[in-house]
Amino acid sequence: MTPLARLLMQRIRDGGPISIADYMAECLLHPVHGYYTTREPFGAAGDFITAPEISQMFGELFGLALAQAWIDQGAPGAFTLAEAGPGRGTLMADILRATRAVPGFQAVARVVLVEASPRLRALQARALAPSGVTPLWLDRVEDLPEAPLFLIANEFLDALPIRQFQLGPDGWRERLVGLAEGRLAFGLSDPLAKVPDTPAFQTAPTGSVVEDCAPARHAVAAIAARIARHGGLGLLIDYGGWRSQGDTLQALHDHAFDNPLAHPGEADLTAHVDFEPLAALAPAYVFDAQGAVLERLGIAARAEQLARSMTGDALESHLAAHRRLTHPEEMGSLFKVLALTRAAAPLPPGFEA
Repeated sequence: MTPLARLLMQRIRDGGPISIADYMAECLLHPVHGYYTTREPFGAAGDFITAPEISQMFGELFGLALAQAWIDQGAPGAFTLAEAGPGRGTLMADILRATRAVPGFQAVARVVLVEASPRLRALQARALAPSGVTPLWLDRVEDLPEAPLFLIANEFLDALPIRQFQLGPDGWRERLVGLAEGRLAFGLSDPLAKVPDTPAFQTAPTGSVVEDCAPARHAVAAIAARIARHGGLGLLIDYGGWRSQGDTLQALHDHAFDNPLAHPGEADLTAHVDFEPLAALAPAYVFDAQGAVLERLGIAARAEQLARSMTGDALESHLAAHRRLTHPEEMGSLFKVLALTRAAAPLPPGFEA
């Protein structure tokens, strides 16, 4: 039993079952025992490797897409170049390297990283040091400057706390975390008078589990509001689907899938992103699979260019990275890209027919 499990069990004994959202927030962000507080989740030493860590091509191509969108929208001055959930800073470092040659782009960009963790902020500062850029750090997306916004968020939404609801013969009940036989266990609330007003709840058949992520809706609403007022582009890249339904809560512990209740504080918890209610918050949007967008952005040509200077294991690793990012059986279809734009704005790069 982990130290956080003991604390959560005592909390439940004292106050009753807690929501899955509360459970996730404690597991990931508890100031002493939280997963992101106590360990390095990214890379070979962590439990997962994100797309920017797989290949530089990911950051380069999406960075150039943001720069092209900036040009297409008239190259506004004094704009915000932001990343939400920047991890170790690899993605923004690749974006800054790739866009250095875009005339005027970085000269008027204010780089902003939305990151609350002091430990990760230190890693991000080191990653961006070669670019000569000192970013502005913010704790929340809602605090982004009032300015044209060109933002990327990769695997940011999937870690935001979700609630789960189950539809039975007597209506909707919320799935909760309580105790059974001296262990953490899932259970159900009493029937609810009201549930979130999103499309998944309106179409779910009896027996369904539907997930709702209010923090994701709040964050995306803040991004969409900046873009509606000032212009820009938001690229939200994550695994999930359109009108996601079912129990998608999952845990990774020691590089393997785990029971989400087994190792609180020592496992990464995520859930698939339901993109439909997020898209509805934008003035305009386009949506597609990550692999298709990267192919339109020119990843095949970039992969071929980089391969010319590689041999042996380096070449094999590079080819595997290309496949992993784009192939439908790997990240290509599982990960989606939701692009938030202003009404009547040019179609974002990578979404051309």
